[in-house]
Amino acid sequence: MKKNFIPSICLLLTACALFAFTSGEKAKAEFYQLTVYQYNQPEQEAMLDTYLQQALLPALHRMGIKNIGVFKAIANDTSMTKQLFVLVPFTSLDKVTDITNKLMFEKQYQEAGSAYINAPYTTAPYNRIKTILLKSFHLAPNLKLPELKGSRKDRVYELRSYESATEKIFRNKVHMFNEGDEIGLFARLNFNAIFYSEVIAGDKMPNLMYMTSFENMKDRDEHWKAFGNDPYWKKLSAMQEYQKNVSHIDITFLRPTEYSDY
Repeated sequence: MKKNFIPSICLLLTACALFAFTSGEKAKAEFYQLTVYQYNQPEQEAMLDTYLQQALLPALHRMGIKNIGVFKAIANDTSMTKQLFVLVPFTSLDKVTDITNKLMFEKQYQEAGSAYINAPYTTAPYNRIKTILLKSFHLAPNLKLPELKGSRKDRVYELRSYESATEKIFRNKVHMFNEGDEIGLFARLNFNAIFYSEVIAGDKMPNLMYMTSFENMKDRDEHWKAFGNDPYWKKLSAMQEYQKNVSHIDITFLRPTEYSDY
């Protein structure tokens, strides 16, 4: 009995330890800094492109930050005020300020970005900058690169912002994405989602933001038609507990720049 008893206890303890380790293992949330440059002159656009392509992105890559998205609003083609979006992923909030401090003292970055950094007030490279800080959803903790095969110039990245009336109602919409499995529905319908997140600092709160991607606008429209007709979405959106949890939606269609990481 004793010979069999001790090994059995050891196996049991090992199994319990393994279970505790794997069940407690949880992917850490990521943080995203979404910077929106507003401009209206072609000279500003050229300066921004040169700065981002030759200075900022190479510097961030040298510091180990990958998967940086750079996009321009498709509406820029007809809009007076144009927008350029830069999405940078971070493993922690500390990294945001840490990187900013490092850039101030990195000689290669300072030299490559000199025209932008030292631009006089009479020829500023943008009209305004808006910065939004985001934290990934707990059931979608990591940014994912899209699996798109078509030409970059045809791709459509759709950035959505969902505002809610109060913080409590906002949490209900976040719950709908996570525990309600709206995220799972997007995955099943192959929306090529880049990220799902809540805004922790920005000009519109409380709200959440997420980005999906498509081969072209026709592909985008077909995906959303399938989403609206999906039986699970009809069931989920009809649930009493998820009613009226979004008060305003902003949709921005984007195209990637040639130097964007995806």
